[in-house]
Amino acid sequence: MNPPCGRCNKPVYPTEKINCLDKYWHKGCFSCEVCKMALSMTTYKGFEKKPYCSMHYPKTSFTIVADTPENLRLKQQSMLNSQALYKEEFEKSKGKGFSVVADTPEMQRVKKTQDQISHALYKEDFEKSKGKGFSVVVDTPEMQRLKKTQDQISNIKYHEEFEKSRIRSDAPPPENRQNYEEQPSNPERHSQPVGQMMRPAAVAPPGGVRRYQAMYSYTAAEADEVSLQEGDLLLDVEPIDEGWMFGCNQRTGQRGMLPANYVRPV
Repeated sequence: MNPPCGRCNKPVYPTEKINCLDKYWHKGCFSCEVCKMALSMTTYKGFEKKPYCSMHYPKTSFTIVADTPENLRLKQQSMLNSQALYKEEFEKSKGKGFSVVADTPEMQRVKKTQDQISHALYKEDFEKSKGKGFSVVVDTPEMQRLKKTQDQISNIKYHEEFEKSRIRSDAPPPENRQNYEEQPSNPERHSQPVGQMMRPAAVAPPGGVRRYQAMYSYTAAEADEVSLQEGDLLLDVEPIDEGWMFGCNQRTGQRGMLPANYVRPV
């Protein structure tokens, strides 16, 4: 016997039968409940065992519940019940999945022994790996002698470079270097080390106003010398020795010795 159609209740023959939503349908009767658009097995959407198109498919709506005192009380009661059930389940599960071991002296001794064994294994592996990526050089007396010689050579080279840099720093400025080299040398001055050239004590020269201007900056190395900055104006300048003069820095008011090749007359 042929089953009835889900829409027209007429018999549905096998040649036109569609089995869907727990019912049998004629191909022409299988349409949307709202717009009557013909549907197929791939385009329909079922709701309460009725076919709908995607446009008229009923949408579920939510009911807004007012947050009244009664609802708040019920919500709090539900939370309390949930916490009570959780605590009850936790108490039941205690001791099933794991066991609590007391920290007794015996357990402390076992733990300490395990740590010692782990440390020993680590040290053993480290000793085995030594020498694989690099070679260990024994600190023999010969190696110590070579190391000491290298240190001495390095120290000598350092002192040589230091002396060269001192000579360069003590040399006069480029403009006056040629005049400085042409001046007659004093045997007593050349017999002393570089940087320790003798000069007379700072004694104020007799009166006479002569103005000079600093061409280069100079930092005083002694207490009786005058520091200069490029462009400083110097008053009461008088030569007192080869390469040295006595004067007053107008900017700082300081009086004392100053290098003659760092200034020029104004």
